[in-house]
Amino acid sequence: MQRTVYFISDSTGITAETIGNSILAQFEGMHFDKHRLPFIDNVHKAENAALRIKTHYARTGEKPIVVNTMADRALCDIVASSGALMLDVFAPFIGPLEEELGAKRSGAVNRSHGLVDFDKYEARINATNYALAHDDGIDVDYSQADLILVGVSRSGKTPTCLYMALHYGVCAANYPLTDEDLEKLELPARLRPWKDRLYGLTIDAARLAQIREQRRPGSRYATLKQCRWELEQADRLMRQANLPCLNTTHVSIEEIASKIFDRFGIERTMF
Repeated sequence: MQRTVYFISDSTGITAETIGNSILAQFEGMHFDKHRLPFIDNVHKAENAALRIKTHYARTGEKPIVVNTMADRALCDIVASSGALMLDVFAPFIGPLEEELGAKRSGAVNRSHGLVDFDKYEARINATNYALAHDDGIDVDYSQADLILVGVSRSGKTPTCLYMALHYGVCAANYPLTDEDLEKLELPARLRPWKDRLYGLTIDAARLAQIREQRRPGSRYATLKQCRWELEQADRLMRQANLPCLNTTHVSIEEIASKIFDRFGIERTMF
């Protein structure tokens, strides 16, 4: 079965898409054709969105689903005139909060992701620059690192570091284990002073081979044999060094970050 879903927002649509995807993931066996419609912040845009949704409804006969984070009720009503199932993300919370706070919501648009704290924003930028500078062992000065991810190439280190930097302002570096490191079966000298900041990532060999084949088709680097050898050696090395380790094969970046934060006792609020 397939249903069409629209994530609609008067801002970037990130909140609507994130929450919407979390909800939709609960319905296994369903396929969702997803569309993000950001910056629906005036009547003209809302009318165009409603027309697009209504046209799809008329063509397919299947009621579209709208996950909505627009603050202006008038714009919500325009989109609702399309006949779609409207899921207002904010609705369950606004009423109780208005009652508790003794104040009405402003209904102002483009508030979800505004720059409300420039210090926190700068921390995210600095952490992102740090992650890029310390990606794949480019810079090995780890004195400012909150943590260092260790693993074979393409095991998920870089995207996890960037996610933690962009969303939490965490200075995360990563070090790729080379064939030389794996043959020696000992923690590289440059990592030893920072052992308490190390966290290992691993992945299933078949999945690693698939990822590498996309990057370097037909190479020895992408063969299942090479991937198995690297992962087996990395596992021995990390067990010998007593490093915490996580298999990333079936784990999202968000979950990886949460598990790492829990391990290191890092309490960070998403900026």
